[in-house]
This record gives sequence, C-alpha cells and structure tokens, in this order.
Amino acid sequence: MDIAVAGTGYVGLSLAVLLSQRNHVEAVDVVPEKVEKLKLWESPIRDAEIESFLAAAKAGERLLDLTATLDGKRAYAEAEVVVISTPTNYDPDRNFFDTTYVEQVVELVLEANPEAVMVVKSTVPVGYTDALVERYPEGRFLFSPEFLREGRALYDNLYPSRIVVGVSQDDSQLRQTAEDFAALLREGAVKKDIPVRFMAPTEAEAVKLFANTYLALR
Repeated sequence: MDIAVAGTGYVGLSLAVLLSQRNHVEAVDVVPEKVEKLKLWESPIRDAEIESFLAAAKAGERLLDLTATLDGKRAYAEAEVVVISTPTNYDPDRNFFDTTYVEQVVELVLEANPEAVMVVKSTVPVGYTDALVERYPEGRFLFSPEFLREGRALYDNLYPSRIVVGVSQDDSQLRQTAEDFAALLREGAVKKDIPVRFMAPTEAEAVKLFANTYLALR
C-alpha cells in the first residue's frame, strides 16, 4: 500500500518506520533539516528504536521502503492512506487545541487526492472528527489514537497495548478501510494477539484524552 505520513515527530516518524517494513511510505515534513536527515537514514528525533531501524536500513541490514519529502501535495496525490500526525498544541488557559496544521493537511489532501483516506493521529478534542466530516463532506476520515512515550515511540508501536480505530458506523466501505489500517499496524508489530477495538470517532477521541488524563494523574 502507498502511505503518506504528515509530520515526523514521535508519532509520525515511528509510524512511518513501522509501516515502511511492508508498505511504501513517504514521510512529509515542512522542516528541510528533518527531511535531509531522513534521506541520509538519520533520525531527526531521539528514539532508540527509530535510530536503530534507520541505521540498519542505511547499512542494508533491514529493508525499509521509506522516503522523505517536503512536497506534501505530490506525496498525498500518490497515497491511498494519509496519516496526519501534525502538532495540535494545547493551551490550558484557553482550554483549546490548535488544529490548524491538521486542517492544512486535510485541505491539501482534498486538493491533491480526494479519494485518499485520512487517518488523524494527532491529539484532538472530542467531537473533532465529526466536525471535520461536516466541514469537509467530500473527505474520508478515521481517527486512531496513539499511546506512545517520547523516546520509545517505535518500541510502543512494535509492542502496542491495544489498537483503537474510530470510524463512522454508517459507512461500510470506510469500516473496511479501518479494518485494513488496523491490520497494517498489526503486521508491522512484533507483539502478537494485539487487542483491536473499533468504535465511533468520538469514543476513540475520548479514549485518548482519558488515557492522557490517567497517565498524568498517575
């Protein structure tokens, strides 16, 4: 499958590396230095497993079908699935997630390839995916929360505690795509028998925020 990943932070890059074991993946970023590092098989972030996988790919010891680019429009035009993992910084004073970068990617995908399915991996407020559907009715959206640690993001994708995908229950075609995406995550993982849960997007968004709250309190 041809996949584009928007954003090469911990979430995006760990997914790009994970999925590139069995798929062609283009990692898209707006920072030239990060893209140049990836072209040299060097990680722009500190993550032991990502660094190890990229070093092995550079040495020819591991096959990763991974490229990096600044040209998002071209990458999205050729992708069947676009994973959106751009920053959504939270302002506690305003109780507000800044989803500007997510929407910029959505609009570029719709311009370049409206048939692509967009999987939002950024942290967003409950109800955000439904709002996207209302704002961009021509788009096809899934929400799949991540449960990762900084510095161990790829490890947590290789050994996930669970896979959650939020999908509209009224769209059978999109439900099939959700199942296919979950299968891609399972294929790239080392851990077997990973629990997979499909639910409405609002429930999946709540799961992510509840998990964040629990971990912060713990």
